[in-house]
Amino acid sequence: QVQLVESGGGLVQAGGSLRLSCTASRSIYTINALGWYRQVPGKQREYVALISSGGTTNYANSVKGRFTISRDNAKNTVYLQMNSLKPEDTDVYYCRAFIGGSEYWGQGTQVTVSS
Repeated sequence: QVQLVESGGGLVQAGGSLRLSCTASRSIYTINALGWYRQVPGKQREYVALISSGGTTNYANSVKGRFTISRDNAKNTVYLQMNSLKPEDTDVYYCRAFIGGSEYWGQGTQVTVSS
């Protein structure tokens, strides 16, 4: 089991950058994969990016080339560096951990991009 806490959200102008952090309550060395998702209230949660325990990354086409996911195992933290932000990136961003056959979510952090 693991608790996830996201931080780093906020208000930024279009073209700006933010770095989100997701800190786990336990070591992430053995977590199969960690991912970022986003959701506007009333809409389906959308995949953003994923990083495996081995460091392999994958991105949604909508963020490829602008967002970078990384992990710091020593700090039990996964990051999402978001550059060249667009108003359509406005969402609540959630961290997700895959451990064995289970999955865990954080509480989310709001990102708002103004035009």
